[in-house]
Amino acid sequence: MSEVSATPEIPQNNTIYINNINEKIKIEELKKSLNAVFTQFGKILEVLAFKTLKHKGQAWVVFEDVSSASNALRQMQGFPFYDKPMKIQYAKTKSDVIAKADGTFVPREKRKRHDDKGKKRKDQHDANLAGMGLNPAYSGGYGATPTIPYPGGAKSMVPEAPAPPNNILFIQNLPNESTPMMLQMLFLQYPGFKEVRMVETKPGIAFVEYGDEMQSTVAMQSLQGFKITPQNPMLITYAKK
Repeated sequence: MSEVSATPEIPQNNTIYINNINEKIKIEELKKSLNAVFTQFGKILEVLAFKTLKHKGQAWVVFEDVSSASNALRQMQGFPFYDKPMKIQYAKTKSDVIAKADGTFVPREKRKRHDDKGKKRKDQHDANLAGMGLNPAYSGGYGATPTIPYPGGAKSMVPEAPAPPNNILFIQNLPNESTPMMLQMLFLQYPGFKEVRMVETKPGIAFVEYGDEMQSTVAMQSLQGFKITPQNPMLITYAKK
């Protein structure tokens, strides 16, 4: 009987558990890549991955909605992530983030002592943030200034005459830590994808090639403004040839 169902049926929940992940990937890059790949399915509350040997090659992605988690599980099952097919299932336990939100959170006793140490630091951090927020002169003076367009400023970034439609896309405003693999995973979803080219001397830009301009246009329309990080909406135009 045991062979009929190798994995017992785990009820649907907001968190998906991923394993068979390439263990050579650094934790921070892994989290960013997972966020980039899964954010298309819905709002992500957190991505968890740990450095410990026991947790290598594994990660958890917590979505706001169960339907997002279900779509992600169904569509990304076996997706070639850093050259290894992802194995995805629902997490066995509810994420703390969700449990706190719906009121079922029970702190784990084992973690209590550990948490107390971190709590003082976190309280201090929160106080610092609140302090920053309470001083509008700083947030207005420094935070807001770069976003105010000034004559010629924003325009100078965009080519005067846009290039005519063609099969190569020019991507701008990428976070500096973007890797070809992260971009490949995003653009590979659309038919006709050929390759990603990044310019080492110029972080923040890339070229993505498709089979023809129809295919590149579909990808451009789908990913225009896509945020790999909250501060970096992609700006996609046709490449000048």
